[in-house]
Amino acid sequence: MQNTDPIWDHVDRHRDDFITLSDRVFDTPETLYAEHKSVAEHKRMLQSQGFTLTENAAGIPTAVVGEAGEGGPVIAILGEYDALPYLSQEPGKAQHQPLEEGGNGHGCGHNLLGAAALLAATALKDWMAENGIKGRVRYYGCPAEEGGAAKTYMVREGLFDDVDAAISWHPATFTGVNEARSLANTRIDFTFHGKAAHAAGAPELGRSALDAVELMNIGVNYLREHMPDAARVHYAYLDAGGVAPNVVQAKATVRQLIRASSLPDLQDLVTRVRNIADGAALMTGTRVTSQVFSGVSNLLGNRPLEETMQRELEKLGPVVFDAADDAFAREIQATLTQADIDTTFKRIGAKPVKGLALCDFIAPLDRHSEGGEGSTDVGDVSWAVPTVQARVATCAIGTPFHTWQTVAQGKAPAAHKGMIYAAKAMAATACRLIEDPSLITAARDTHHDHLEQTPYSCPIPDDVRPPV
Repeated sequence: MQNTDPIWDHVDRHRDDFITLSDRVFDTPETLYAEHKSVAEHKRMLQSQGFTLTENAAGIPTAVVGEAGEGGPVIAILGEYDALPYLSQEPGKAQHQPLEEGGNGHGCGHNLLGAAALLAATALKDWMAENGIKGRVRYYGCPAEEGGAAKTYMVREGLFDDVDAAISWHPATFTGVNEARSLANTRIDFTFHGKAAHAAGAPELGRSALDAVELMNIGVNYLREHMPDAARVHYAYLDAGGVAPNVVQAKATVRQLIRASSLPDLQDLVTRVRNIADGAALMTGTRVTSQVFSGVSNLLGNRPLEETMQRELEKLGPVVFDAADDAFAREIQATLTQADIDTTFKRIGAKPVKGLALCDFIAPLDRHSEGGEGSTDVGDVSWAVPTVQARVATCAIGTPFHTWQTVAQGKAPAAHKGMIYAAKAMAATACRLIEDPSLITAARDTHHDHLEQTPYSCPIPDDVRPPV
């Protein structure tokens, strides 16, 4: 990839420092709202690059915002740095080899995501300063994407109110503009309160909270037949009532994760799940209370921004990998199933290419994807401000995310190449928006049309605070 855009030079000037940042965050994997070492690394980098910091953003200790520039449009670049539990893995090894049994690991590549986003913001800052261009770049260091919905809280607190456009990316097995398809979701903890009793001596005096949880789960199971096809409900026991079977459980808590393709569908499904909880309480003579833990909205697309980013990806061409990258990717693929590998191609509506270990093409903007969808708190940003994201190849085709295989590739040279590429794509997209105000106007008009049809309603109630 030969540099033909001045912004790429600004990215390359800082590449080594930001690869080091990514690797340092990889080495201290921290989960939702506990990313203290990771955010400290990002703060140090922001300060060294001359950004003005806002710490404790939205009242979240592990969130930070860095700003540079003056006047002009405000371009937000979104970064993340949270890891996942139970995914500890030795980097560079193509076999399951935890560094720490039960430890955390960057199973979604957020060490790369945050470093590339901050690198793009730094390059954009330098480009504006060098050319005397008015505009502000704002880096959002966002924790807790994996289940904590930090960006939703940040949107609710007004942190994006003056932003003209938001740009982000995500590590992937292919390169292309991210399709704006995701599921709105909410996590609600249902706690049933019963009455303890001796399970053999006087069971008639007890009212089992655990029975209520089990009946609720049965009710939700029967609901699944009558939900929209894209909807999902998952659950986890947070408190099963203890470990003594000879005691009727007086208290038990289950977390229900409810997903739907749109905010209105989600709100309808939540009502039905709450009715099931009430029914389970009635059947067992218990009382139920609930607490929303988090919530995110579905992604809103923005065609003008997506077309702009697609042009920048095509200008860059695919990520250039070398023979060593290919060899390690093949070692990783040897641990996967053919279904894993085929899924990468299905997600971009392409036929599988036999023997291809690393993505060597740019996915078309208009494609027919197959497969299920997850959720992201970038969705709420996309309701607040016109938003676009890239997917950039950083790992072997077929790599399933949230697995040890993703962690194994998190410090590999291929991952670093994809990270630098992503920074160039984001920074170049931002440059085009600043250079051509009509693009921002078109993006804003498209966004306004969406909200005219379906107004935004934050999926987290006003009285719920971040769980920090």
